[in-house]
Amino acid sequence: MVFASPLFLFLFLPATIVAYFVSPRTWRNGVLLCASVLFYAWGEARYLPLVLGSVAFNAWIGLRIAGANDANLRKRWLAVAVVGNLGALAVFKYANFAVANVNAIAPIFALGPIALDAIPLPLGISFFTFHAISYVIDVYKRNADAQRRIPIFALYILLFPQLIAGPIIRFRDIASQLDDHPSRLADFAYGVRRFTLGLGKKVLIANTLGATADRIFALQRGDLTTPLAWLGIVCYTLQIYFDFSGYSDMAIGLMRMFGFRILENFNYPYISRSVREFWRRWHISLSNWFRDYLYIPLGGNRSGQRRGYFNLVIVFLLCGLWHGASWPFVLWGVWHGAFLVLERTRLGRPLEHYRLLGHVYALAVVMGGWVLFRCDTLAHARDYYAALVGVASGDAGRQPLAQYFDALVATTLAIGVLFATPLARAIGSWRDRIVGWRGSMVIAADFAWLGCVLTASAATLAAGTYNPFIYFRF
Repeated sequence: MVFASPLFLFLFLPATIVAYFVSPRTWRNGVLLCASVLFYAWGEARYLPLVLGSVAFNAWIGLRIAGANDANLRKRWLAVAVVGNLGALAVFKYANFAVANVNAIAPIFALGPIALDAIPLPLGISFFTFHAISYVIDVYKRNADAQRRIPIFALYILLFPQLIAGPIIRFRDIASQLDDHPSRLADFAYGVRRFTLGLGKKVLIANTLGATADRIFALQRGDLTTPLAWLGIVCYTLQIYFDFSGYSDMAIGLMRMFGFRILENFNYPYISRSVREFWRRWHISLSNWFRDYLYIPLGGNRSGQRRGYFNLVIVFLLCGLWHGASWPFVLWGVWHGAFLVLERTRLGRPLEHYRLLGHVYALAVVMGGWVLFRCDTLAHARDYYAALVGVASGDAGRQPLAQYFDALVATTLAIGVLFATPLARAIGSWRDRIVGWRGSMVIAADFAWLGCVLTASAATLAAGTYNPFIYFRF
């Protein structure tokens, strides 16, 4: 089950909202917990015992850590928690990748292949694992109190708006809200607005551009021309932003409907002037997680410049692996780590003084990285890069650009570029001042705008068109 689906929009969500608000206040957490378990079971019933086991394991470990007075014992419990969580992640997410690579080199050592049936990836395992790890580490560092009520801890891990694709919420940031999260009319209205905008970003922009990107990235080397390659990567650059930021908007909106306030996850990343700034604006909850739970514990830049560079590359190599178990993802992480290192040298100084240069550089690096992120194999990425720079452009007569770049795609690209910057928000503000709209007029205009977005999104979904969610596979 995904947010952008008729089943969720017209059955699950309305039923959950009604059950939540007609229930006595003391029952509402129970309603949300039951709804969250049902949400996961509907999408991945066979792995429900895994996620429930993760809840029980981490709740128990958190209590052991909090109750241990000996520092060494607390460290041992923390080690058990980290190894247990990462062990489960490694088995389900990386076992197939590891076996495939071992089998690739086995003939060199005259060894036979390892037989392993493909292990399906449980829905949202990367996200609920990182939630759990942040919890036990914060309890260990005394940054958060261990939660002794299992249902409350289960609600933290399983809340359906953030269960399968984040944002990554730290327990210490939401602990007080788990006990008391009154939903006011203003909060509910804001949540509906935020959810609707996220739905529109996902369905109307990301899906439209994603369909074109998929067609282009599926082309064989001889059919991929340089103009097509650029169209494909531009479409994918906007698709992945509107796909994931749209999901984050929907998650934030849903949380607000039920009285929870969580941090923003995106802040116009494509206006960045450096890769470093990009990672302050893109998937903020993940960037902060890697900074606080990996980069700083590794020593950050406290042990000298070279060690700081090394730590950066290691962190982003693991960030790439977190996104997917394949070599293109690994190289995508190294790609970003390498440019972050370069920006800390003298080569990064011009970016601080020449604004336009910084914008062009950052966007070029990010788009270059998206090629690795999108391609299934290194060979595919190599061929795509070759087409981008014109080294191996295919026959334009076989795949004319007009076949992919029609009026709908052109319009959606223009809208995507506009809404990927703060310009759209500024235009709305200027409109209200210039036209002189105030109070009820602004509300009416906003209501009409949101109604159009919701209607168009619902109609598109009802038509059963292309509707993937990129980050669900992580």
